[in-house]
Amino acid sequence: QVQLVESGGGLVQPGGSLKLSCVASAQTVSTYTVAWFRQAPGEEREFVAAISSRGGGTYDGDSVKGRFTISRDSAKSTVYLQMNNLKPEDTAVYYCAAKEGYVGWIQVEDEYDYWGQGTQVTVSS
Repeated sequence: QVQLVESGGGLVQPGGSLKLSCVASAQTVSTYTVAWFRQAPGEEREFVAAISSRGGGTYDGDSVKGRFTISRDSAKSTVYLQMNNLKPEDTAVYYCAAKEGYVGWIQVEDEYDYWGQGTQVTVSS
């Protein structure tokens, strides 16, 4: 059983930045594919970004390309989501998800076995 704990959410003005962290209880987070999803009120959960267990390849959702960057610090068992140029439509609860090994359908939430409790991100002036 792997536990995931997100942090770093908060209130930020449009155009601002936030960095989310997802700390995993797994000793070797590099053997897991880890993704960020988000869910706004009344909306379905949306894929944001993922980092693969295979070589650390990264994948971004269309709505965040060029603004968000996912990265991994294996020594700290932590995956980060750097969010720049935030927009009001980025407002959501952000969740970290993980699955050991390779994930074929990396944007599909049902592929993931472990989830964090979520952290709220609010973009507003």
